[in-house]
Amino acid sequence: MITLTIDGQRVEAEEGQTILEAAKAAGIRIPTLCHLEGLSPRGSCRLCLVEVKNWNGKLVPACATPAQDGMEVVASSERLRNLRRMILELLFAERNHICAICPSNGHCELQDLACELGMDVVHFPYRFPGLKVDASHQRFVYDPNRCVLCGRCVRACSEVEGAMTLGFSGRGVYTLVEADLGGPWGASETCTGCGKCVQACPTGALVERGKATAEQEKRPQLVAEVTERRPRVQD
Repeated sequence: MITLTIDGQRVEAEEGQTILEAAKAAGIRIPTLCHLEGLSPRGSCRLCLVEVKNWNGKLVPACATPAQDGMEVVASSERLRNLRRMILELLFAERNHICAICPSNGHCELQDLACELGMDVVHFPYRFPGLKVDASHQRFVYDPNRCVLCGRCVRACSEVEGAMTLGFSGRGVYTLVEADLGGPWGASETCTGCGKCVQACPTGALVERGKATAEQEKRPQLVAEVTERRPRVQD
């Protein structure tokens, strides 16, 4: 076991645990978006940024940084709240997140974070990209306008289902999630239709067909449940 402090609270953690895992075990809230239990850490959204005092105040992603003995971590401060709000504003400005007509309205992690962090206005110009919706799949719909590129669907597809259907294409603001390196999702030869990607998605980017506004409820914990139920390979 190792000992560190988070927001002045003494916390014990197992060696190898991340700062986020140590904080969660101690009941300390750190906002996340790209992180999901059962999937490998990605550290892409940066909403879980924390400050490590004895690293000269360096900002690190809590989900991907191993906890170390003697660490002094700040997880909640005005500086961090401002940074997290700015990150959320950039996510909202990059695509078209219109909650009032979204199937995940009221069941959206991005929306919940905006409420939690007090984001009531976006200070950046909206891009309004007008991306094409892929409704070619028999069971699911992908709307890239509501995608935050967290990669949870990609990791669920590869790490849990093992299909490796979904992946990223493009770069920067032009990045998209695509099936089989391009082409309609419905024409995919590798997709099993399991729906793990939909359950892992934190927004309304991936939804079941036929869901109207506010009807899409998800169970992201399904990913961890599936992983835990699988037999462990003995060394």
